[in-house]
Amino acid sequence: MKVFINMFQCQFILMLILILFLFFPLLLSSQTAIIQGKILDKENNEEINSVEIFIDELGKTIEVNGKGEYLIKDIPYGNYVMRIFAEEYSNLIYELKVDQEIIEMDFYLEKLSIQLETTTITDKKEDEGIGKLRNVEEFGLYGGKKSEVIRIESIIGNVSTNNPREIFKGIAGLNIHENDGAGLQLSIGGRGLDPNRTANFNTRQNSYDISADALGYPESYYTPPVQALKKIEIVRGAASLQYGSQFGGLLNFIFKDGHKTKAFNFISENTYGSNNLFNTFNSIGGTVKKINYYSFFQYKRGDGFRPNSEFDQKTAFAKIKIMPNKKWQIGIEYTYMDYLSKQPGGLQDFEFSENPFQSKRNRNWFRVKWNLAALDFTYYINKKSRINSRNFFLYAGRDALGDLGPINRPDPLRERDLVMGKYKNFGNETRFLQQYDIKDKLSTFLVGFRYYQGFTENKQGFASELSDADFNFITEDPNKASYDFPSRNAAFFAENLFMITNKFSLTPGIRFEYIKTASDGYFYKRIYSGNDIVFEEKIDDAKKNKRTILLAGLGLSYQLKEELEIYANFSQNYRSINFTDLAIQNPNILVDSLLQDEKGFNFDLGIRGNLFKDKIKIDATAFALRYNNRIGIKDVIIQNEIGVNSLVDFRTNIGDALILGLETYIESDLIQFIKTDSDFKLIAFSNLSFIQGKYLSGGSDIKGNKVELIPPLNWKTGFSFFWKDFKTSFQYSLTSEHFSDATNATFVANATRGTIPTYSVMDFSAAYTWKWFTLSGGINNLGDSHYFTRRTTSYPGPGIIPAQGRNYYLSLKLDL
Repeated sequence: MKVFINMFQCQFILMLILILFLFFPLLLSSQTAIIQGKILDKENNEEINSVEIFIDELGKTIEVNGKGEYLIKDIPYGNYVMRIFAEEYSNLIYELKVDQEIIEMDFYLEKLSIQLETTTITDKKEDEGIGKLRNVEEFGLYGGKKSEVIRIESIIGNVSTNNPREIFKGIAGLNIHENDGAGLQLSIGGRGLDPNRTANFNTRQNSYDISADALGYPESYYTPPVQALKKIEIVRGAASLQYGSQFGGLLNFIFKDGHKTKAFNFISENTYGSNNLFNTFNSIGGTVKKINYYSFFQYKRGDGFRPNSEFDQKTAFAKIKIMPNKKWQIGIEYTYMDYLSKQPGGLQDFEFSENPFQSKRNRNWFRVKWNLAALDFTYYINKKSRINSRNFFLYAGRDALGDLGPINRPDPLRERDLVMGKYKNFGNETRFLQQYDIKDKLSTFLVGFRYYQGFTENKQGFASELSDADFNFITEDPNKASYDFPSRNAAFFAENLFMITNKFSLTPGIRFEYIKTASDGYFYKRIYSGNDIVFEEKIDDAKKNKRTILLAGLGLSYQLKEELEIYANFSQNYRSINFTDLAIQNPNILVDSLLQDEKGFNFDLGIRGNLFKDKIKIDATAFALRYNNRIGIKDVIIQNEIGVNSLVDFRTNIGDALILGLETYIESDLIQFIKTDSDFKLIAFSNLSFIQGKYLSGGSDIKGNKVELIPPLNWKTGFSFFWKDFKTSFQYSLTSEHFSDATNATFVANATRGTIPTYSVMDFSAAYTWKWFTLSGGINNLGDSHYFTRRTTSYPGPGIIPAQGRNYYLSLKLDL
């Protein structure tokens, strides 16, 4: 074991050396420039005085003289964000490229009564749509953190089914579970964290929670339609201080706003695809005086790619933003989603080899209803101070109906198992941001408070033995289990981004949490002999658990040259146990009633930015993730109440794990190396990660094993071609073999554990825009690979869950 650890440490050190010195020759020189010009009124061209200009990357504040003139000296070549503030005018954000010695540029501001909110000006650029969060974004600090932003308008792919391979193709190190081929649920995880329903991310929509229960059951049964999104923000484990203590970090879906200059804008996009897929997405939006509004309705249905896998989904959303004056902004949002899907169940290994698209279950159903609401207040105290208070509400439910028995046994055609969950949550998150100068360097302080109150009802019992979608218990009270799970959470957090020099920043932070979780209910313990009950006992159960947690972190960033930055971050993480897991009776696993919370940390060291005059974009990160008390499944021998010993899958805290890896992303417009002013663009990209994990402690059957759900090699590569209004994309994805559980089992009879074999997939998409119309289409899984990404002990299985074979789609979009 010591030999292994030494080899592992050597590999990690080599990764760091590679990141630190790969681009060292490019850091030897730096050029500076002068930027000058005027700030003018857009309506009458008159000079505006009393104007301040902030430059995020340098932390500089520039005052404009009485004639509206500004002068910025000694600014290094590179890309910068200029924020321009003037009384009675809309704020202006300008993304500036500095690549010559003298730049003369005038800025025109609009009166506040004309423009609802901050205006952002940037050059349109065709690329793969992957960027990073700035040091300061609205009410968040991201200096020295591993962050990524997916710009949805740059995606060329199947957005009607939320295809995660294409949408998240630029996010290194992600492991994707493919469940239904329709995009009903998103399941992604990174760095060895379970992708199931994205539960290891703090999943948000417009910066508020959307999961079932942030404390007791953080699984996301609702996924926002990609067609409604402006961007997706991802912050890795360092997000634990500002957004919650999860190991995976933050996943934030940002919706579009209504059209800024039109009172009414209508978009309709209709998609047809394989297996009778039909998706219609229709939205309206616009700006009327001081109100901006956006709303959409989506309907999706299909037969699925296996028998017994049809689905029907409806999603609706509406929001308005009101700015009654220059100080206040008020936002109101509501989301509704419901879907019903039939589930074909899992397969055994030999059945998958024979025919991966067969089904052994025709009585399993899944139903989800989701209601989300948010009320948001923002107050701009002055140019450097602002406060935001966001209230969010959830009233939702999810029901699973079917046979959960081992997949290597035939469906007994008796009463089905029904698990009903209801979620009623409320939360408030209030943030205050203050910018201030220290020796002419702009620093930023963020402090916040969060209160969360959750209430989950979980019931389990027998339902009809028929095959229809009848979500009703056959007895008045559930005859397997019934629990209430109240939870409370109060958190205080603070971070400060210090600009030590124009190039070096330091961001320390803390988070203090009070968590109270409880369970109150009963469950039945039964032992069967065939179909006969030979032992039965009703057990009343009530638990309470209070704890306080203090987390700390530190981020560093150094601007090496132009747009090239090196960064490092250390942040502690924490994940409370899911009490709902303890209450579900599952014949495939036994859950430890003494589960403990999981703790650990994330450490990142990386380099990111642009090289060779913006011709190459890179982001390379070496990371270490320490995961103590990790929860997983192991084999144990249990003696039941009638004295019979049996080998069972036991879900418990199995040990401490260390995960090390290197995540890299590189992108380049190859034509720019030949001709800089070409109408053609050929963007090539490579998203490559190497990750290894080992258990450092645990029983003799766990210690030294590889950590489950970690493909040692995860690679996505491809290209996008642009010419005028035509664009096309090709992508190749490769995921290497890995284990699905901590015991490193290669085969078990019921297929709930074992290896995930190496698989590769190709995707092709294209789009053409003419006036108001955009025609797009593509083929996913071009080579018709037969593969699977997951094994499961419960829904939608149990057993192997096959991925979708070759399929096509065709969309027509109208934008008026």
